[in-house]
Amino acid sequence: MPMPSDRMQRVQPPIIPVIAELIQAFPGTISLGQGVVYYGPPEESLRKIKEFYASSNNHKYQAVEGIAPLLKVISEKLRTENGIAIDDSNRLVVSAGGNMGFSHAILAITDPGDEIILPVPYYFNHEMAISIAGCTPVLVPTDANYQLQPELIRKAITPRTKAIVTVSPNNPAGVVYPEKSLRLINDLCRENNIFHISDEAYEYFNFDYHKHFSAASIPQSAGHTISLFSLSKAYGFASWRIGYMVIPAHLFESVRKIQDTQLICPPVISQFAAVGAMEAGKAYFNEKFGVIRKSREIFHEALHEIRDICESPRTSGAFYSLIKPKTRLSSLALAERLIREFRVAVIPGEAFGMEDECGLRVSFGAVDETTAREGIGRLVKGLTEIVG
Repeated sequence: MPMPSDRMQRVQPPIIPVIAELIQAFPGTISLGQGVVYYGPPEESLRKIKEFYASSNNHKYQAVEGIAPLLKVISEKLRTENGIAIDDSNRLVVSAGGNMGFSHAILAITDPGDEIILPVPYYFNHEMAISIAGCTPVLVPTDANYQLQPELIRKAITPRTKAIVTVSPNNPAGVVYPEKSLRLINDLCRENNIFHISDEAYEYFNFDYHKHFSAASIPQSAGHTISLFSLSKAYGFASWRIGYMVIPAHLFESVRKIQDTQLICPPVISQFAAVGAMEAGKAYFNEKFGVIRKSREIFHEALHEIRDICESPRTSGAFYSLIKPKTRLSSLALAERLIREFRVAVIPGEAFGMEDECGLRVSFGAVDETTAREGIGRLVKGLTEIVG
């Protein structure tokens, strides 16, 4: 029979469905795996859906780049919260989630064989999208605290490099890159005439007085900076599939071609709901963040007790902890045993490019305090018995 492309055979399998299948096979498993929050969209989103049904025209295709009311409210948010002005130098495009925005960006700026620099650990869907596009991910290690190493990144640039990717707050490591580091990367991109792809899906998830910084707020950065945002996390919007991207103006026609081919326009009913979410604003997130902050403390306190068998750097952003059990087991083998024997699910570090050591991404965004205590208790017990 006709075979799939060699290109797709080289793309890693998506790890979330693999772990989800294991969870289903072992009922009662507490998932500390997938990156979702415990809450859903605000009431304002649900009310906006009624407006969607008020006009039959809303059942037809709408503008490729997004409906006008959503573009307007996002533009205001970018101006007041991120220091990013939408003007003649850039364009705003609504996408079906942040992952689609990243794929659009890669297709718009690369040809097959080009290179994209990814700090390791990377977000696995970024690495997959680069490979799907026929490009080469160039992996550059972060330091012991998962922070960027700009000089190593500089050395990795070649004539085929098209972009450097940063994710801050970071998935999977749970760190926040300081403004100084992001400015260095942005300057590096400008100097080498390449793009800085700044993934800011977790922009609101900052702990311990860390502040979010958007690279596109840097003066004279619009021509080489691509900023990606998502409603999935802060607004409990995962299944609604709405994100947005700020791109250099000269990329707009390319991105529009890609989006019109793949999607035509983001789901219009979801865009209406997104208007409501954006109108509710960060205040809605702030109401919910306390539970995540509490779960984070529960996790760190428990993991501190097994620090002799498991490194667990304190997180500063997102809702992940990337821990390093001291074992010769592969991270996938360890994750499978934790599900089978202890009914707790995490994501193996292999999916994030951690090939030389065992790592596990632990997510605490989707659990309440009671479930957090039970889940981390199972994880600590499992690591103690398997690793200790």
